[in-house]
Amino acid sequence: MKKKLSVLLALTGILGTTAAVGAEDLVEKVTGYLQKDVKVLVNGQDSTLTPVYIDGKAYIPVRDAAAKLGYTVNYDEANKEIELDEAVDLMRASGVIVNVQANEDGKYRIELLGSTWVILTVDQSTDMKSLDGKTLTPADLKAGTQIDAEFGPAMAMSFPGQAQAVKIHVHADRAVKEDTIKEVKRTDDGWRVQLGDALVLNAGKETRVMTSQGESLNWEDLKAGMKVKAYYGPFETRSLPPQSPVFLLVVQAQAPVTGALKMSPETAQEYRNLAWAQVNEQASHITTKQDEAAVQIVSSKEVGVIAATDEQRKLLADVQAANGNFVTVTYNTDQDELLGPLTVVFDFNTKAFIGFNARR
Repeated sequence: MKKKLSVLLALTGILGTTAAVGAEDLVEKVTGYLQKDVKVLVNGQDSTLTPVYIDGKAYIPVRDAAAKLGYTVNYDEANKEIELDEAVDLMRASGVIVNVQANEDGKYRIELLGSTWVILTVDQSTDMKSLDGKTLTPADLKAGTQIDAEFGPAMAMSFPGQAQAVKIHVHADRAVKEDTIKEVKRTDDGWRVQLGDALVLNAGKETRVMTSQGESLNWEDLKAGMKVKAYYGPFETRSLPPQSPVFLLVVQAQAPVTGALKMSPETAQEYRNLAWAQVNEQASHITTKQDEAAVQIVSSKEVGVIAATDEQRKLLADVQAANGNFVTVTYNTDQDELLGPLTVVFDFNTKAFIGFNARR
């Protein structure tokens, strides 16, 4: 929806004490005064806008005012009209970039993990700034960069969701370390996690603990021996071992536990045939031959499967509750660089189709 304002509102663009508006016979010189002791409130909050008084009337800059009210401004030169477009509803997320990929078309694909798990496309249209207001480019982003992002309004119905990044505010570049937890202790201020013999991380209430697939974990879930990736600092103390505050701790997937389970070549081929029937709609993208798909037995705890129906979700929950196993059939596709391979998941005991693994 667009709202139009008359050219008279162009006077609100005055930033000094005098200005001229219009052209030819429409030109008129006006004098105004900045009234710095008058506050302009938006929804009860100080907007930092300063009004200009002209002939006893208060004016404010249209572009700045529109931004505060949630509009974008477009000027129609032909009709001498200013148009305010209602701002779209954007989604927001904060966290750390855990992966960056540069595409040949100049766009960047970033994986953000924090308040949510999302894949964002960043390009020259994305408004990117540092906390001090410096304009940044997509090439400035890297794994470990802490950001706030606004994206959308549309999002692809994938897992995780994918969307266009509209605005990004860069906070800091965190150091990244992957290691095994040696010890976890509760402290008066939060938690203390020692990674091997090389680093001690101090966590407060703001520190998030998650899986690599965006699931939140409790600190009590952390145990010695777990492999984690820490986003911390970037500063460390000079103690031995050094210490640093941690922003995000990501628990890495453990190696599948399948015991002595084995599969005959005939059974593996049966699973390939079952899987092929599930991927008909995506067959045009698959580059793996039907009889060459990789077949594996994996622990149900280590699969990020998306179940589409209530029946599949119940079966998924039942198998995971019993600490059972799945069979995965994996195909490479021409979309692997963007989404990763396509993996079909079955229950090991019943051969029932459960769903597809989450593609990155």
